[in-house]
Amino acid sequence: MSPLPLPIRCDRVEAELAELATFSDPPFPGVTRVLFSAPDLAARRWLQGRFRAAGLEVRADAVGNLFARWLGEDPGPLAVATGSHIDAVPHSGRYDGTVGVLGALEAFRALRESGFRPKRSLEIVVFSAEEPTRFGVSCLGSRALAGRIGPEELAALRDEAGRSFAELREAAGLGHLPLAELAPPRYAAFVELHIEQGPLLEREGAAIGAVEAIAAPAAYRIRWLGEAGHAGTLLLADRRDALAGAAEGILAVERAARESGSADTVATVGQIAVSPGALNSVAGFASLGLDLRDINPERRERVASAIREAFVEIAGRRRLELSWERIYEDPPAACDPGLVAQILASADRLGLRARRMISRAYHDSLFLARLCPTAMIFIPCRAGKSHCPEEHASPAAIEAGVRVLADCLRALAG
Repeated sequence: MSPLPLPIRCDRVEAELAELATFSDPPFPGVTRVLFSAPDLAARRWLQGRFRAAGLEVRADAVGNLFARWLGEDPGPLAVATGSHIDAVPHSGRYDGTVGVLGALEAFRALRESGFRPKRSLEIVVFSAEEPTRFGVSCLGSRALAGRIGPEELAALRDEAGRSFAELREAAGLGHLPLAELAPPRYAAFVELHIEQGPLLEREGAAIGAVEAIAAPAAYRIRWLGEAGHAGTLLLADRRDALAGAAEGILAVERAARESGSADTVATVGQIAVSPGALNSVAGFASLGLDLRDINPERRERVASAIREAFVEIAGRRRLELSWERIYEDPPAACDPGLVAQILASADRLGLRARRMISRAYHDSLFLARLCPTAMIFIPCRAGKSHCPEEHASPAAIEAGVRVLADCLRALAG
């Protein structure tokens, strides 16, 4: 006999999403919530209040990850976890990450109100700095839990204003928690609810995506050094124009990704700095930020090699000096087949159309997959838009995701 439908209150989730969106730096209606900023700290306090009101035990670790636990009847078995993040890139939307946090809270409340009592403990994790806005490192909290960044590296991080991670976490009240004691959590499973941030579910009329693999980025900083000069008096034949070399390099990035043979390969130069940066000056220096992603690490490395070779050729021909710095090269992750099957089974039981898919965006689940069986539930977002004020997930889409998440948690913890 199937369990009775859970009392999901999507109106409550919608109201909480709207309230959480008010914890933001201007301009509005976009959401800007950067790690350890005043809006972030206020949002954390508000969220902890919501967790405690739901009867959950709340704690934080040394990097600011939050944990809210519903104690199970048997304290022995490993807990089942869910969650996401609440930080937001500048002028972003209100659904990225937050649906996975507040949706998990609603799933817990609905399970409790239905009379369910978990045998395994259930835990919501709110990861610090999934976005790279403050320190240029994505998934800072989950990366630290997975041991992909150590205490020394964390302590050395600086934001654009020169403030250190150690200084900022001290100001946030976390300084009494030693970074060296940061220990990875032990979970039986982790399931993350998230908006798709792409158009496939909406385009195909599917309510649920069961994520089978998560693409991971490699990030690089490439510096081109030429010779600055007057735009009028420095003849073209004599120029060592760093910006012209970088511009040619950007086109080489696009070409290498297109020639990879797979639609799963994407490469982006989304950041460029130029010096002296004057209208009437030839650029003597240019710096590019390169993001390269794929679910196949070997193919990603082949593309990276092709880009490097093209850059070396351009630099030689234009008489430029070139440096290539690796920021990180994270391996992709495969989701647990059993958890993927559980998501599909829950969707089917609830009469929701679902499809298997991959995630081309970066998520904390990528690093949790190093620690325990992990999977993701995707819900549609309007026109696939994300990281902008137009980001939107409908109440029906959110409710479907919460129902599937709650059904999975009931099966995994019961």
